Amino acid sequence: MVAVSSTVTEGARPDDARRHNRGAVLRRLHVDGPCTRAVLAAELGLNRSTIKAVVDELAESGLVSERLPTQRSGAGRPSLLVLPRAEAAVVLAADIRVDRAAMAVVGLGGEILGRCSWPLRAKTSRPVEVVTRVIESARMLAAELGSPLVAAGVSVPGVIRQEDGLVREAPHLEWTDVPLGEQLTAGLRMPVAVSNDAELGALAEHTRGVATEVSDLVFVAGDVGVGAGVISGGGALRGAGGYLGELGHMVVRPDGAECHCGCRGCWETLVGADALGRALGISRRAGRGQLIAELRELAGDPAAAWDRLADFAGWLELGLINTVNMLAPELVVLGDLLASVPPVILDEVAERVRTRSVVSRAVGHTRVVRSVLGLDAHLVGAAELAFNRVLVSGG
Repeated sequence: MVAVSSTVTEGARPDDARRHNRGAVLRRLHVDGPCTRAVLAAELGLNRSTIKAVVDELAESGLVSERLPTQRSGAGRPSLLVLPRAEAAVVLAADIRVDRAAMAVVGLGGEILGRCSWPLRAKTSRPVEVVTRVIESARMLAAELGSPLVAAGVSVPGVIRQEDGLVREAPHLEWTDVPLGEQLTAGLRMPVAVSNDAELGALAEHTRGVATEVSDLVFVAGDVGVGAGVISGGGALRGAGGYLGELGHMVVRPDGAECHCGCRGCWETLVGADALGRALGISRRAGRGQLIAELRELAGDPAAAWDRLADFAGWLELGLINTVNMLAPELVVLGDLLASVPPVILDEVAERVRTRSVVSRAVGHTRVVRSVLGLDAHLVGAAELAFNRVLVSGG
């Protein structure tokens, strides 16, 4: 269940209190789904008359509806359920990867109402090409849905300036200082927020995935590069300027291969897509799908999995132990290609992290699990990033 503060600053203006309460109710319904007015009152710490006024106002605005539950329990008249109306507030989510871009329109409550995707190659991955395609695809999806889009969230595998969505550096896309947020805001004519893909993966798993009951987690995104998103105390940990999570450039083997960042032996050179391809004996030109298919095949043959992935598992373990010792999460979630690692490998790596990390032993053993959102994690996180603006304003 999402934690929502319902405390309004003493002396707040009525309009501010009203907006706050609308936002709190909408966020509860958006994240945790339908419930009764009584449940809303109890969970948000608001009296029933306030909840009635807020729900009535939201219903009049078309953001929520009420209906009888499909299953009744006990005698007497059943309480009405308050439901978010998906088409009442629709956002755009975009996930820009090294080799592919995906988009979805997502309604209030988290329902995906439509989607599209396309491959990215050398010419089509240039910023101007990506921006143009995103704008055109957004118009197409909105037209098919028949509902206007109110905000957008975009996931990019790079270092992003939070305040305006400037892509400082996305090395695997060969982007530097790209004003992606400004360009998309102008082209889409709506608010656009841009964030790092791993940070959005963490947001997605914390809101709708395997980490909904966890306040401290690290999401490790392993694709062409490796990055991390951190939730600490229930909120995103960003660091100075909003830049944090480049765990892929943690040096774990000083005499290792040269990384594009200029260092040697960075973690992503040992557990990224190229390293995984080498371990599997697959060409670096192989796509994500081929790597995932090979990993799934190995899942049925534990001996073969260890034979081919033992070194890979050792470097994955070392990086995760360092991560846990630095950040002390309760949970580590492996995303993207790392989520497809065979169970026999994941279980052993998780056990070694639990027993060999000093911090893991101190906090009661950190768990290492795979993402339950799969390749949709970045899209889900991008949608939630867009909804943050909508829900804060009370719809």
